[in-house]
Amino acid sequence: MKKTIVFVIVMIFTLSSTFAFANNGDRKSNSELPTVPEPTENKLSEVELSRLENRSEEIHNMDKTNMTIREKRELKKEARGIDKNLASQSGAIYIGSGALILIIILIILLV
Repeated sequence: MKKTIVFVIVMIFTLSSTFAFANNGDRKSNSELPTVPEPTENKLSEVELSRLENRSEEIHNMDKTNMTIREKRELKKEARGIDKNLASQSGAIYIGSGALILIIILIILLV
């Protein structure tokens, strides 16, 4: 008798918990969500790119022996930011070594 009561209580809890996770209709369905997010244009103009390249060259060619540590840090942060910005605008595709090995193996097997 005790086993059946415990079994019934467990069944009630397990069956009623599925309704708690049911969709309430507030969210968008999968068909309404875009499959691929639309890319945003963050391209720099040619003038801005050349200005950033010139500033990067100025920083790298600068004589830093007479500067304080704080000035060197600020220049280093600026140079990193410029280089990161220029690298993001290059449009290059980077492939990891594992992916490269996998591609080579697939080419060997398929040819």
